[in-house]
Amino acid sequence: MEEEKTTISPEKEKSIKGRFSGVRKSRWIRFSIACIIYIAFAIWLDNYYILPGLLVLLDIYITRFIPWTFWKKSKNKATRKTMEWVDAILYALVAVYLINTFFFQNYKIPSSSLEKTLLVGDYLFVSKLSFGPRVPNTPLSFPLAQHTMPVINTKSYIEWPQWPYHRLKGLGQVERNDIVVFNFPAGDTVALKVQNPDYYTLCYNEGWETVNNNKAVFGDIVYRPVDRRENYVKRCIGMPGDNFEIRNNQVYIDGKPLKNPKEMQLNYYVMTSSPDIRLGESNFRELNVSEDDRFLVSGDRGYDNVLEYLGFPRNADMGFNPVYRLPLTQEALNKLKSYKFITKIVPEPGDFGGDTYPLGYYKKWTRADYGPVWIPERGAVLKLTQDNLPIYERVIRNYEGNDLQVKEDGKIYINGKETDTYQFKMNYYMMLGDNRDNSADSRSWGFVPEDHIVGKPLFVWLSIDKDRGWFDGRIRFDRFFKCVTKD
Repeated sequence: MEEEKTTISPEKEKSIKGRFSGVRKSRWIRFSIACIIYIAFAIWLDNYYILPGLLVLLDIYITRFIPWTFWKKSKNKATRKTMEWVDAILYALVAVYLINTFFFQNYKIPSSSLEKTLLVGDYLFVSKLSFGPRVPNTPLSFPLAQHTMPVINTKSYIEWPQWPYHRLKGLGQVERNDIVVFNFPAGDTVALKVQNPDYYTLCYNEGWETVNNNKAVFGDIVYRPVDRRENYVKRCIGMPGDNFEIRNNQVYIDGKPLKNPKEMQLNYYVMTSSPDIRLGESNFRELNVSEDDRFLVSGDRGYDNVLEYLGFPRNADMGFNPVYRLPLTQEALNKLKSYKFITKIVPEPGDFGGDTYPLGYYKKWTRADYGPVWIPERGAVLKLTQDNLPIYERVIRNYEGNDLQVKEDGKIYINGKETDTYQFKMNYYMMLGDNRDNSADSRSWGFVPEDHIVGKPLFVWLSIDKDRGWFDGRIRFDRFFKCVTKD
């Protein structure tokens, strides 16, 4: 039996040839440039499954079997105008999505955890290329919306498909003392009505059943993929494989003290010499203390026991002279000591910082005296014990996706197999804020996995001081294009 042969009519063959022969040279040039860029992008992604997209480019630039710009031939002026806007908006959204995902994004400093290195109101240019951009876990998402659409308050992403972690080649790697933008590790599970403190701390303080069964107070409990979690920015202090420790606010790496950031701040309680003497606006500006950080402790009688515990004396009226709680750099502290009306300065104790990671750990670490703790490194094998398991439990279960169980006899099972060792799949980091006593960081929620790393801030492109008026320094012109450096 003879095979049937597919034939093309002379008219159709002529039509196909005509589509190629009638193309201007300029369109072939644009098509060639687009193909080169597209192929280079596929190689960078290490994903050759997208190469069939070249056929779409061929049709857009050359053959035009699909009428991509059909609306331009419409006789209806309103239709043409509307479609021009739709075309421009779609083009812009695609461009913004690609740029924001693979090249750079803007980030605004929302809190004081890195002051005075970075200030509240700084707008940062964050490079994705510095450490290599991640292929998105949730590729179907709306540009510029991290996890929630504004106004309509719905998810800004579709959970399917979910792609595994893959980082493209970048210009470098995370180094010690780099300022790093990353997704909040403890933000995988969120109580929508109470997002601070994080879900795990809420469950620790309030109880799992209370948090999960009281929607009126805590709202829905939702899970967020890695790339849809809140963006945080901190300084990378601990590197994979380091033995990390803090003693009296001094960081030690492998037993050696690490040089502190130049603008590092600590909290101090400061008393004036008389009930009538207070720090004024000029003093606060000289000390560079923002309005949000000026706390008159003695103005709240609930703090009387705290002031007595810190050793502040009562005055003749059995009250306290004005006592302020202020975050200060070493330079600001030296200025404050020169004020003749300041009679007592007490550093804030580390145990005032609340619970540390891992929650409920029997060693009772504080933010000022933390560790020692070993930071996981990709490929390293750790001997698991009842003593160190609480430190690495979240890493093994949450970040690396294993089923971890501890039986009543104390034996450890990972993915159903008894074991007393674990080999780590990723690198991890310890991230701290320069405003050490006002920073929720790795001391509170633990290690930052490498798949959470977003990028590196390069410079400040805008800075707004909300404490100042528009004609009184509200725009910090001196910070425009200020480079974000390690020092």
